[in-house]
Amino acid sequence: MARRVFYSFHYAPDVMRVSQVRNIGALESNRPATDNDWETVKSGKDIAIKRWITQQMDGRSCTVVLVGENTANRIWINHEIIKSWDEGMGVVGIRIHGLKSTNGYIAKQGNNPFDYIGYGKTGKKLSSIVKCYDPAGSNSKEKYAWITKHLENAVEEAINIRNAN
Repeated sequence: MARRVFYSFHYAPDVMRVSQVRNIGALESNRPATDNDWETVKSGKDIAIKRWITQQMDGRSCTVVLVGENTANRIWINHEIIKSWDEGMGVVGIRIHGLKSTNGYIAKQGNNPFDYIGYGKTGKKLSSIVKCYDPAGSNSKEKYAWITKHLENAVEEAINIRNAN
């Protein structure tokens, strides 16, 4: 049975890369927001965005943060990571900067989003526990193949890490 996951990502620059990962089909994911859906949610301000995120996360066992060039330290990405962790979900990062966008653009590697989030009152960053994978390969096709092969295992490992912490 496929795990049910929530995908967290920076919409505008990465939606096409995210679509590639979703199309792998190894995991059951939340329905992606359309541009119109997201504009409607955003018009309701912070409370509407938080409610939408909560609805999208309902029944999920892991959050997969698809890390692009500008994903780290965005307010809603941070909120999704913290909410996931606090609710006992697995959390894992998969870097997608190496996947081509529809115009063939390969983005630069962004910062690890877990470096910006503290772990309880320990003074440690969540990155000391949560993994952020950089898919192996020298081109977009090889990186996609790595994600295809390892995504399910990364999710299982993230759930095990969360259960141990």
